[in-house]
Amino acid sequence: MAHLLHTSFVPSSSSLRRPTVTHRKTTSPLVVRAKIREIFMPALSSTMTEGKIVSWTKSEGDKLSKGDSVVVVESDKADMDVETFYDGYLAAIVVEEGGVAAVGSPIAFLAETEDEIEQAKSKASSSSSAPAPASAPAPSPPVESQPEKVAAPVAAAVPAPVVVSSHPASEGGKRIVASPYAKKLAKDLKVELGRIVGTGPMGRIVAKDVEAFAASGNVAAVESPAPGKSATPAGVELGSVVPFTTMQSAVSRNMVESLAVPTFRVGYTITTDALDALYKKIKSKGVTMTALLAKATALALVKHPVINSSCRDGNSFTYNSSINVAVAVATDGGLITPVLQNADKVDVYSLSRKWKELVDKARSKQLQPHEYNTGTFTLSNLGMFGVDRFDAILPPGTGAIMAVGASQPTVVATKDGRIGMKNQMQVNVTADHRVIYGADLASFLQTLSLIIEDPKDLTF
Repeated sequence: MAHLLHTSFVPSSSSLRRPTVTHRKTTSPLVVRAKIREIFMPALSSTMTEGKIVSWTKSEGDKLSKGDSVVVVESDKADMDVETFYDGYLAAIVVEEGGVAAVGSPIAFLAETEDEIEQAKSKASSSSSAPAPASAPAPSPPVESQPEKVAAPVAAAVPAPVVVSSHPASEGGKRIVASPYAKKLAKDLKVELGRIVGTGPMGRIVAKDVEAFAASGNVAAVESPAPGKSATPAGVELGSVVPFTTMQSAVSRNMVESLAVPTFRVGYTITTDALDALYKKIKSKGVTMTALLAKATALALVKHPVINSSCRDGNSFTYNSSINVAVAVATDGGLITPVLQNADKVDVYSLSRKWKELVDKARSKQLQPHEYNTGTFTLSNLGMFGVDRFDAILPPGTGAIMAVGASQPTVVATKDGRIGMKNQMQVNVTADHRVIYGADLASFLQTLSLIIEDPKDLTF
């Protein structure tokens, strides 16, 4: 009896073990499949629908560690480094430099081991061949072969300045594709990027191209015939059709969206004699006029929170808890609004340092999303161009934007009935009429005027 129990127990115990072994075998293929991962086009901002590959910082076959920067992607506002979340090898690049991909679509494949690189490459080729008919105008196949053919002979024939119109790294002669360091180097060496032929991937200009061009001594020779030719700006081909850059497309969408908001405008004249005097006094300490205006605006917004509010759904509005003053900056690729966060609480010296940092990052397309999409009130200043007044378009998701004109000497009547001269500037505020009313703006502008005309509180 005991023997029977024993024999019946053994098979039962083995049968319990077998499913465990079988379970392990069935799960192992899942682990193998997970070793080949797709690298997707990330959404770098809430408005981004597609991204453009600026450059791959890693090459196919390179070993990657979690957190390594793999690719630089141009979003609708900035160029951003994209990191990998896994260790492995960059097995196959699906979207080459200069190519565009929708958010969420694969741009490369990552293999966990070297043995799986070939498998990942075959998977990448099969996935890229499938959507080819649907995206016939995709530039990657023709551009991939063309730059190598164009770049080699052009590099040999550097003296020919005609190459600028057919630059392989330009988009219709408008945007020059160059690495961030190459752009910085060109600025330091005072070299025009539009005259350099890139030898990087797809004709991209790299640092060695800038150095070689600067050392060649051809700068004077290239610049001399330009005045005799025409007054057409360099890099502009008249009659050409230039597609929007990613940033220009985002600006276009935002401007169209703004048309759905019922807005109105209120103008005001502010005397700036005291502000101008303060600026001359502290300019040597690194203070900018932009920081002074942002600080004055922020202090006025503290007393008028409705001007700092926003309506996003058409049914309610939010009194924003922070006063983040966004200031419009024109860049080569479009318009962006770096944000001076908590401008009411930060001293004007720190604001000036922060503003210079933000402008540098904006022009090199290195702003992070929180540095340009968190504004609660916007300033647009064209005064430095001599513009005396203009209207600004309200950015979506905000309550108001103020257009600032130039401060100019103006003949005015003084309180004692005499004629005098004062520096005055015109400001025009565009506001969302669903939330902000005329009396609200008038009161806000009166407060702003008092602060600017007696700016003692700006340097606390």
